This record gives sequence, structure tokens and C-alpha cells, in this order.
Amino acid sequence: MKALWAMAIAGLAAGACLLLITLLASRDSSQVDDGGNGPGVLEDDRGARRVTDGPPTPVSEPSRPPTSGPHRAEPVERDRTELSDDQILEALQLGNIVIAYEGKAPDGIAEKLGAPFEPELAAAGQSVILAARPGIGEPQALAWRHRLALESWEDPQLQAFVDAFLGQGPA
Repeated sequence: MKALWAMAIAGLAAGACLLLITLLASRDSSQVDDGGNGPGVLEDDRGARRVTDGPPTPVSEPSRPPTSGPHRAEPVERDRTELSDDQILEALQLGNIVIAYEGKAPDGIAEKLGAPFEPELAAAGQSVILAARPGIGEPQALAWRHRLALESWEDPQLQAFVDAFLGQGPA
């Protein structure tokens, strides 16, 4: 008789657990992100390996800065200057947003986007880094494996891009 009661209680407990799991799962609105959510284009994954020896990182075309790939770990010490592909890739891998532009970037744009450049913030992957890039044409916002071609500095997608990808390096 005791064994029968124990089985009944165990069955009842299992049923209650299953009901609770089903109820909680149906209320969960989160979704798994494949990395493609947000404005701009999801680019091919060229890897995230940091290299210390071998040939230098190939230089990308001025109009197409890299968004992923093997690189040397070269930190960004200042923005509003030309950055090497290694610096761009390291910044993106840490989770920063890089805005590559030609000419002059508007004053206060990084502050307006909520992530001004400071070396300590950049090292933590929490900055918008402005990168002068002669030959790029229109500005481009870059995140790890993401690119947004901007129509202007006032493009409404720019803030959404920063909100979606700041702090997001490779998975």
C-alpha cells in the first residue's frame, strides 16, 4: 500500500512539474538570435582568430572595411583617425561599433549615439569609434559581421544599429 501511495505522489509531482514547465515556456517571449537581427546586412563569417605571427593582415579595399576575419590584436587608442584593418577588427571583436567615413564626421555624433569614444570604454567593447577612411564614399557603420551603409549622418537606422550591436562581438 505504501508503494502505491509513493507511486501516486511521484506521478502527481511529475505531472505538476510538466504543467509548470509548459506554463512558463508559453510565457517566454525571448527568441534565439541568429546574429542577423537589426538593421544593415549580415556578412560572411571570416573567423575571429587573433594572430601573433605570420604575414600581416591583408588590407581591405577602402570602400569595404572588414567586419570579421583573422587579425592582430591592435587596440584603438584614438578615434577620428585612420585605423588599420587590424584595429578595426579588434574593435569589432570586442563589441564596439566602428563608423568609417570620409571627410569630416559631425561633432558630438558618438555622444548622440550614447557611446562616446574613450580608450577604456573601447577596450570593454562599449564605444562608437569614428574611423577616417579615405575612399569609402558614404559613411558605413560596422559591427562584428554587420554593415550598414548610411545615407547620411542623420540616417534613423544608425541609432538602431548601435542599439542592436553595441557590445556584441562574435558568439
